[in-house]
Amino acid sequence: MMLRVDEANEQGGVNGRKLKLLVEDSGYDPKRAVLAAQKLVNQDKIFMMVGHLGTAQNMAAMPVQFAKNVINFFPVTAAREMYEPFNRLKYSFAATYYDQIRLAAPKLIKEKAAKKVCTIYQDDEFGLEVLRGGEAALKSLGMDYTEKTSFKRGATDFSSQVAKMKAAGCDFVILGTIIRETIGTIAEARKTGFNPTFLGSSAAYTDLIHKLGGKPMDGLYATMTVQNPYLDSASQPIRFWANKYQTKFNEDPTVFSVYGYTLIDAFIRAAQKAGPNLTTDSFIKAMDTMLIPPDIFGSAEGSFGPKKRLGSDLSRLSQIQDGRWKVVSDYVHP
Repeated sequence: MMLRVDEANEQGGVNGRKLKLLVEDSGYDPKRAVLAAQKLVNQDKIFMMVGHLGTAQNMAAMPVQFAKNVINFFPVTAAREMYEPFNRLKYSFAATYYDQIRLAAPKLIKEKAAKKVCTIYQDDEFGLEVLRGGEAALKSLGMDYTEKTSFKRGATDFSSQVAKMKAAGCDFVILGTIIRETIGTIAEARKTGFNPTFLGSSAAYTDLIHKLGGKPMDGLYATMTVQNPYLDSASQPIRFWANKYQTKFNEDPTVFSVYGYTLIDAFIRAAQKAGPNLTTDSFIKAMDTMLIPPDIFGSAEGSFGPKKRLGSDLSRLSQIQDGRWKVVSDYVHP
């Protein structure tokens, strides 16, 4: 986000005005998210909330923003609540967890000839979206979950959940897990000789899974909308971008760097289009005719309208092979 803001400001800003990026840390805690939103909206008088991370955190902060006519723009969560129910102040870019799993799971279940599909999920809004996507997928195949098991946000031990799924003979597990929980579940499973097909959502699609989890993570599938930028195999435009990123921050970019960069880029496009008299209303008017073309990172095209608040509902499948994510399917059309 900082990289894209700095680039824009170096080029004279948006219609001659500089961008200022203010950041607060919610610690992935809905209560802290409310306090952060109150500070940003009431004290800092922000124009827009961009790229707020986390499902439960966004849902807690949105009422604070909406009361002050502040748009929630491209939150980094793929929950349906980011654009439903309709609110003119909501804009979402990511194919939902629900649709990701609903569309990817049936094909993979058939491919693996899986007989007993189970799920482990975080006991909150995020986990429930994955759980429901799986239910819809199974319904389309005339199947049901064999076993369902959950954990509280922040859990670190998954031995009882894994034992439960192993005992049920699960051969396919849908993961409503993020980073630590994905690694913990799979590591525990491998340790006990339990090796079903694991399928996670885009919340589990990050290089941290194989960096922190190592060899046991090989074979994990996850749905994704944006490719993790591996520098040695990346295209020339990505390498150019990544070098700029490395020079500035002294570290390699990840899929989160891509999210941050592209969502600020989308904000800039719309603000530019809205013209010099930028208001919430003129921004909405610009967004409602917006077409965001596919980018260098392989994202699908995004489009918006007066009643369309989700840019794209397309996702595809990746798998960890030899310690890195490989794209293994095309975009799945609903």
